Amino acid sequence: MNCYHCAHEIPTDTKIFRQTVCEQCGSYVHCCMNCQHYDSKAYNQCHEPAADRVLDKEKANFCDFFIMRMAAAKQDNRADEARKKLDALFKKKSE
Repeated sequence: MNCYHCAHEIPTDTKIFRQTVCEQCGSYVHCCMNCQHYDSKAYNQCHEPAADRVLDKEKANFCDFFIMRMAAAKQDNRADEARKKLDALFKKKSE
């Protein structure tokens, strides 16, 4: 299990409570960004239809459906990567 914010490894035997924070960066562990159900493209950014809407995905919450994601949540960097590739492709040549 890894922290979504810094990718610091959280031991699998760690009991995760609402106020548990990452030892390295201090980010909340029991938050949407660390949850297996989180998806930035899903309705309410969650695949669990019975879950209450959470506005701030990085804050600790009381969601009963929380399941710690086994790998660090990958930020959606595809758009940034595509933009960089396009910039490189169409880079203005200095004259």
